[in-house]
Amino acid sequence: MTTLAQGLSHGGVITWRNLTNVRRNPELLLAATLQPIMFVLLFAFVFGGSMGGGQPEVYREFLMGGIFAQTVAFNSAYTTIGMANDLQKGIIDRFRSLPMSRAAVLFGRTAADLAVTGVGLVVMSLCGLLVGWRIESSFGEAVLGFAVLFLFGFAMSWIGALIGMAAGSVEVAQSAGFIWMFPVTFISSAFVPQTSLPQPLKAFADWNPVTAIANASRELFGNPMSPPIPNIPEPHGWPVENAALYSIICSVTIIAVFAPLAVAKYRKVASK
Repeated sequence: MTTLAQGLSHGGVITWRNLTNVRRNPELLLAATLQPIMFVLLFAFVFGGSMGGGQPEVYREFLMGGIFAQTVAFNSAYTTIGMANDLQKGIIDRFRSLPMSRAAVLFGRTAADLAVTGVGLVVMSLCGLLVGWRIESSFGEAVLGFAVLFLFGFAMSWIGALIGMAAGSVEVAQSAGFIWMFPVTFISSAFVPQTSLPQPLKAFADWNPVTAIANASRELFGNPMSPPIPNIPEPHGWPVENAALYSIICSVTIIAVFAPLAVAKYRKVASK
């Protein structure tokens, strides 16, 4: 059996172990499902009237792409907490004593959390249907839209794994996993078009990966790229006009950068 095949096999075992832990502790799914629902209902019904330019139903369709992007980004925090928890309880030390691929532990964690992300996307899609969101594109484009979201979720989980090992404890991980996500997700087109932001923030939002994922979701699901807010121009530029391509580039780049860093960090903490 080749090294790659061994790594995938070992990673599958760790993935099943983590999913079994979720099954035995279903409360772990609550945050991954309830938080997106709260954001959908809050922005759709509390802010939708004012932010939709008198057309709240249009804003709800615009909103869902942003909620999708925010959800898969926020779910990286669960990877952060999961890695810190395994490290604090000594499970990483037990894995180190086994004849297994070191990358398998990280792959198993990220793959299991990606499955949790999938559950969150299903729940959120159903919630979106209830508030008036619809997929207006073709079946193939819709499948590609969800594939882009899954790829971004997988990429973000590698950042979460690195932060979790650097945090060292669950208490620190709970803050470190979420605090950096708020400016990244809110300075984007997740909830408002980036053209409504002040120029310095707009420049950041234009190239923000969360903006790319939100815009790619809207494009591939056939939803509006901007709500009808008076005096707010439509977004334009290469990242918007090539949202799907740019979102894939962002996800692949994040994996290429943070996966090796996470593996190196794992080797360091596992050798202590």
